[in-house]
Amino acid sequence: MSGAPDRKHGRAATALAAWLCAAALPAAAAAVQVEIDGIEPGGGPVRVALCQGGLSEASCLRGDDAPATGDRALFTFRDVPPGTYAVAAYQDGNGNGRLDRTGLGLPLEPYGFSGAVGRRARPDFAAAAFALREPGAALRVRLGRALPQR
Repeated sequence: MSGAPDRKHGRAATALAAWLCAAALPAAAAAVQVEIDGIEPGGGPVRVALCQGGLSEASCLRGDDAPATGDRALFTFRDVPPGTYAVAAYQDGNGNGRLDRTGLGLPLEPYGFSGAVGRRARPDFAAAAFALREPGAALRVRLGRALPQR
């Protein structure tokens, strides 16, 4: 028996080492496709945010907007790391860049969230949350009003 390594076992060890290194790498990013429906014609741009950890402005760091050209709009967030997220959306009727509210805090403009968030109480991240894994997720958010339009 010589001191030279066995080539068959050497290749197997190299393959195992490569697999272990690949398994230790973080998961690749995914895409989140969001379809917004319930858009009011001529009601101003639609703004959509991807939120992580909460629904506050500080937790919703990725966003996009588009003009309201029909009753639906499609948004895609690319290169999103796997994790737990929620989507918040509203139609900015007066174009001021924020969701207008009454003195009691009720939204005056159409708004919506991913998941099972209702319109009768303050939104909850856990109810709006979804788990994002590769290759991605497709969601639908329906805009609605808390109060009748004035």
